[in-house]
Amino acid sequence: MFSKVATPFEHFLHQQTTTGLVLMIMTVVALILANSPISETYAHIFHTKLAVSLGDFSINHTLHHWINDGLMALFFFVIGLEIKREVLSGELSEPKNAILPILAAIGGVAAPALIYYYINLGLPSQNGWGIPMATDIAFAISALVLLGRRVPVALVTFLVALAIVDDLMAVTVIALFYTDQIHMFSLMMAFAIFGILIVFNRFGIHHPLPYFLMGGLMWIFMLESGVHATIAGILTALAIPHKPKFNPQFFDQHMAKLTDKFKQYPIGENHELHDKQKAVLHHMEDTVHAVQAPLNRLEHDFHLPVSLIVIPLFALANAGIALHFDGMQALLFEPVTMGVMAGLVLGKVIGIAGVAFLAIKMGIASMPKHTTMNQIFGVSFLGGIGFTMSIFIAELAWYGSEGGAEMLLQAKTGILFASLFAGVVGFIWLRYISKPIHPIDND
Repeated sequence: MFSKVATPFEHFLHQQTTTGLVLMIMTVVALILANSPISETYAHIFHTKLAVSLGDFSINHTLHHWINDGLMALFFFVIGLEIKREVLSGELSEPKNAILPILAAIGGVAAPALIYYYINLGLPSQNGWGIPMATDIAFAISALVLLGRRVPVALVTFLVALAIVDDLMAVTVIALFYTDQIHMFSLMMAFAIFGILIVFNRFGIHHPLPYFLMGGLMWIFMLESGVHATIAGILTALAIPHKPKFNPQFFDQHMAKLTDKFKQYPIGENHELHDKQKAVLHHMEDTVHAVQAPLNRLEHDFHLPVSLIVIPLFALANAGIALHFDGMQALLFEPVTMGVMAGLVLGKVIGIAGVAFLAIKMGIASMPKHTTMNQIFGVSFLGGIGFTMSIFIAELAWYGSEGGAEMLLQAKTGILFASLFAGVVGFIWLRYISKPIHPIDND
């Protein structure tokens, strides 16, 4: 599927596959630790208090909260960059290509939420309706890419666009419905800082440092406001410039001049560069950065640390579930567990495949190139892998409420079982049941 020189989209898929593999390994590690003799130590570590103080100002949270509220802001920053890129220059920038994944994503969000809400209606757990809404893009794409040439690139693109729209709606739900109490002054200050970031963008500031400094300050105010602090990551990403400082023509001409200037100076003994040549190289490096849009550069730079540090730590802190097999049957039939599993499996299939089928039949949207409805059905199962964002929403749903810990355990159990089932069924369906259209043109 990939050429030797990978395109940005192919590089993005490779990074998501790496993220999915690391996430899977760390989830297994978390489950082993939670069911081992050191389970109490494992839990205690993440309840350790860590404080950051400056004069009278102090932020004091457990390690678990620092990961979920702090490090995950970087995850949402990358999500925001991906959303902006897709809308401005990716699959979602073309209305004829965007309409099908957008409609399918809406169906894939609404149906799981409605199924969960119906099962838990009138119970304290009904507030968890947002849990089965989300698709874990890393896990879902990993399963699809493993199929290689059996699936067309258009189908992979459909899933990427669908998952990104899905993430956008999940973030909106977190901001609007999973906020207990809003402190208006702090919220207004956060939005004022967002306004400053927009001004930075409009005035052509391309260096990332001012955005990170103001984004960090916005994170503090967002934390104090009651709205989940990770939203600051999304807002900061949306303010990052998407146009380069130099156009490609200027870059080509300028680099040619710099290359000629570099050649004017003799190379010393032991291949030691002349001081003027070192200055030219620094100028070249700045020029290379300037011809790249800050949005694309930051998405590339942050994907690896988020994939290898933030997401694994999140999984380690949140995926550890004590599996008591003697009571597992009862746990699986709890309303929360059933709602999550039914939402992620049945809801995603009904919402994604059902809406896609209707949209194509009604002529609202067209089938992706070299793709069949049978394959869309298989992909809808992969949409039921709701790991990272689903666990994140579950952590917010009943935080501090009576019986919240028990409902959280039920939700995480449902997420794990449903994601495993959806991933396996989706992979088997696309590998052995759905037939690709030949020849698949993946160029």
